[in-house]
Amino acid sequence: MVVFGGWANAARSRYIAYEQTRPHAVKRTTPYAYWSNSSQYKAYRYKNLATDPGRPPQDPARFPGADKFGPGANNRHVTELGRMLSGRGAGAHYGSGPGPRWSEADRRATQAFQQAQGWTGADADGIPGTTTWDYLVNGKGKSVRPPSDGGRPGHEDDGRAAFPGAGHFRPGQVNGHVLRLGRQLVRRGFGRHYAIGPGTSWGEADRRNVAEFQRAQGWSGADADGYPGEHTWRLLFG
Repeated sequence: MVVFGGWANAARSRYIAYEQTRPHAVKRTTPYAYWSNSSQYKAYRYKNLATDPGRPPQDPARFPGADKFGPGANNRHVTELGRMLSGRGAGAHYGSGPGPRWSEADRRATQAFQQAQGWTGADADGIPGTTTWDYLVNGKGKSVRPPSDGGRPGHEDDGRAAFPGAGHFRPGQVNGHVLRLGRQLVRRGFGRHYAIGPGTSWGEADRRNVAEFQRAQGWSGADADGYPGEHTWRLLFG
């Protein structure tokens, strides 16, 4: 079961979900109705719910204003921006995932997205404006091209990098290691739980695919919980 926390985009194809999943409850942007097997999910709404008359509904497509971003900003719009940027390929700029306090990671991620559109100068200064926000909310333009994983231009992952640490593969984590793991799972034939392909944000689809790979090794219980450790990493990339 997940709790619906509001739409994440104007097209109503993604929403904020609150979900109890190992190792703790998480809040994350989720494709509607879910990552996989969407047709099997049915939405329920408590009959006595009412809209708060003192709080008008928020339009996610409406730009919240330039004053909500930049040095010193600390609000939910910064978090929302970071999540959208992560979904468009700029998640590698975040070391520990997007948050409400504006940081250099937010500026670099925004600038990377702007540059992916071919914008330069003041149009790619790393501070979102109405056009940047419109492109992100409505899925317009080009996504950020992920950096090469293998360290050699033009080559795919060769599997020789050391295990980056278990902390990179937990709910709420957004980083390039998650993308690298997902790509290798797909190459090894364990990507069936990805609805739209692997990305930089750790999700339930990643965990399920890892668990399938672990079970394929004959493991069970805690050894096949879907969270990669050094042994899983070595076998997957070996």
